[in-house]
Amino acid sequence: MPPQSRICAVLGPTNTGKTHYAIERMLAYRSGVIGLPLRLLAREVYDRIVALRGPSVVALVTGEERIVPPRAAYWVCTVEAMPTSLGTEFVAIDEVQLCADPERGHVFTDRMLHLRGLSETLFLGSDAMWGVIAKLVPDADFLRRDRFSELTYSGSKKISRMPARSAIVGFSVDNVYSIAELLRRQKGGAAVVMGALSPRARNAQVEMYQNGDVDYLVATDAIGMGLNLDIDHVAFSGTSKFDGRKMRRLMPNELAQIAGRAGRYRTNGTFGVTGEARPLEDEVVEAIENHRFTPIQKLQWRNSRLDFGTMATLLRSLEQTSNDPLLLKAREAEDHLTLRSLSELPEIIDRVQGPRDVKLLWDTCQLPDFRQVSHNEHVAIVGKIFEFLSDAGEISTPWFADRVRRIDKTHGDIDALSKRLAYIRTWTYVTQRKGWLADENYWRDETRAVEDRLSDALHGALTKRFVDRRTSILMRRLKQKEALVAEVNKDGEVTIEGEFVGKLTAFQFQLDKSADAEQSKTLRAAAYQALLPEFNLRSDRFYNAPDTEFDFTEQGGLMWGEHAIGKLVKGDDIMSPGIKVFVDDEAGVDVADKVRRRLGHFIDRKITAAYEHLIAMKNDEALPGLAKGVAFRLAESLGVIPRSAIATDIKALDQDQRGTLRKHGIRFGQYTVFHHLMLKPAPTRLRLVLWSLFEGLDEFPEAPPAGLVTVPAMVDAPKGYYPRAGYRLAGERAIRIDMLERLADMIRAFDVKVGFEANPDMLSITGMTLEQFADLMQGLGYTTEKGEREKSKPVSETKPDNTDAKEEKPDVADAAPAAEEEDTKEVFYTFKWVPKARPAARPQFQQRGKPQKPKGKQGGKPSGPNRHSTSPPRKEKAIDPDNPFAALLALKNKT
Repeated sequence: MPPQSRICAVLGPTNTGKTHYAIERMLAYRSGVIGLPLRLLAREVYDRIVALRGPSVVALVTGEERIVPPRAAYWVCTVEAMPTSLGTEFVAIDEVQLCADPERGHVFTDRMLHLRGLSETLFLGSDAMWGVIAKLVPDADFLRRDRFSELTYSGSKKISRMPARSAIVGFSVDNVYSIAELLRRQKGGAAVVMGALSPRARNAQVEMYQNGDVDYLVATDAIGMGLNLDIDHVAFSGTSKFDGRKMRRLMPNELAQIAGRAGRYRTNGTFGVTGEARPLEDEVVEAIENHRFTPIQKLQWRNSRLDFGTMATLLRSLEQTSNDPLLLKAREAEDHLTLRSLSELPEIIDRVQGPRDVKLLWDTCQLPDFRQVSHNEHVAIVGKIFEFLSDAGEISTPWFADRVRRIDKTHGDIDALSKRLAYIRTWTYVTQRKGWLADENYWRDETRAVEDRLSDALHGALTKRFVDRRTSILMRRLKQKEALVAEVNKDGEVTIEGEFVGKLTAFQFQLDKSADAEQSKTLRAAAYQALLPEFNLRSDRFYNAPDTEFDFTEQGGLMWGEHAIGKLVKGDDIMSPGIKVFVDDEAGVDVADKVRRRLGHFIDRKITAAYEHLIAMKNDEALPGLAKGVAFRLAESLGVIPRSAIATDIKALDQDQRGTLRKHGIRFGQYTVFHHLMLKPAPTRLRLVLWSLFEGLDEFPEAPPAGLVTVPAMVDAPKGYYPRAGYRLAGERAIRIDMLERLADMIRAFDVKVGFEANPDMLSITGMTLEQFADLMQGLGYTTEKGEREKSKPVSETKPDNTDAKEEKPDVADAAPAAEEEDTKEVFYTFKWVPKARPAARPQFQQRGKPQKPKGKQGGKPSGPNRHSTSPPRKEKAIDPDNPFAALLALKNKT
């Protein structure tokens, strides 16, 4: 560990902002990793950091989910999934009091003892860890944080008298279901949250509570960590739980962790008991209210230096004890028990031939037993997977597909859906293991889709069973002067008391035009009351939708499918446009912010993808000062800028600076300085939109059709349009700037002051007729002289005296009279460059140095036959390396 690395334990009760503090500290560094106790909490923190830094630098890694962008700098993980070899500047471990947990404690202890940030390491958790951390990590500093609000004991209450915005905690599934049934009958319903639910199902249930569809939440102790809800009161229906081995009473610090969910931030909260739970003892109440708990004396520990020589040595290394009296050997965990069982099976013993096989077997044993059916069945699944990996190097695709297919069924009751959800979590975990499946990316998406379908079905089943919407609405009517029934169907049509009142398009509601003025206010208020949950659900779907569902229009509009969802507005700079969302005010600030954030992620990724080369050049610290200035000008112009606009800056660059910019893809053309990739259709389309925004245009000009070398001049085109479109206006047409530079290269071979004619290559690359080409050259500043001359006759070749050669066919002579009747005249144009009166002017197509006469020409009009000089060839000047076509000229001269 580096000498300057700081270790700090940030300790205190719930609702003290410890996690928020850790996020702020992590983002102060260039890299970091934070370990959290729950997958759901990890997802919540991931979303918060993505909102602050963008998705391109934030990774999410849990046992069942893996999002790792190429430039990931900040890693949000469950503690078990924390990478240990990243070498990040910052490390944080949340809820370190779980080091004493019998099931998972050894993992938290291992991370606390061994995982360090290069600059800073934070331990977040309860005050009860103060003493043991001070002994085990003597270099640690300590920072205590006080709770933002007060927590007060309110005694025992019947469920029928439970205040709104309450959470009732049970410690078994049957207990949770019975309480939810009672609340359904008496209060209209409740949301249900249990650890066995998937994050999607839990989020849906929580959202139902948060948006006010129900006023009560029934949960297991899963709400004790990470779920930040609007809870005013927490009631315990019991104070004992089954810990996997036996029933035991909850410790005061465990009760406090759950009770602390009441009264978030500055809002005070209360806690108590209900049902058959006995009132809490005075000393327990005092400990919870004052946040004073018995210090944790010993931590769960398991040897992490494992010996993979044989299965026997691996088991022995797992059973080692620590020499430190503060570290208590953990009981055999699930992976340990699975390994022990597998090591006794002949089919496993036969396949384990060396340390590599032992390591593979141990990795396979890490598969969690989400299903909780029986130990033997879990061992059988793990053993089967190991057999596949050992024999073939990967799991059989047909076998895996069959297991997933059996689970992909959304019918059945709550228990059946919960069981399938547990099963699919097993296979989702398998897909996250690198190299276990032939097409792991496909199966990750497939298992996630199955999990989502099952989660939605389970949410629907829970809602159907434990929420009586009719009763819930009746309860609400008691609090309101008027209450109307309002519903939203799948097509967005809103009905009140069965009557159509309007339609919801994306996040905007349009009231039925037939409603009169007196009805409108009431109908609108009732409709928005019903739309609040829909707004939240839509915002969740919108936020999680892939970028493929979004697009921008040539006028700066932002689309979600076929619906306009917002528009781009002028921002602080051309690459940072603002976003105005089309979201009704009644939807709420949170929904509007979520839509704005998601659209921001989309357009940021679009800009980054289109202009990544410009951004890399702009941020290249190796660029010297003058080149840096040119790079900034090019970035501001989105990769295309007329050379005349930065002629002074270009002239000041030396050859090394020009070479550095060329390595970034910059081309110094006669007319334009540009990045060749910025002329592609996608960057051009986006460039015109961003430029139009920044210029404040009322109507945005569209990009020319892709693939055209020249296009007709646009009527009333705004100033600066053509360079942004990748073209240069010349006469009645505009020519693509890269093709213009190719044309310039061809013309450099001629003496433009004497004059030259267009050759077939010039007409070919421009795709023009001779008359159109003449107009183009006039538009570029050349003078044109039109003339007529006799068509040149082809020179007939003398055939050798060969008796085998075929004689001329007589019909050739017969055709002579017809040929004489043909037009023998042809039109030609001579193009000259006449410098302007300014002394500093230079021919646009003239090569640097003394003008050279075209090969085969001796001045004057080139209408006559080519003449060849008998004088020795004139020594040519060395090619200027600043010439953007230096490479082409060098190749030509070499040829």
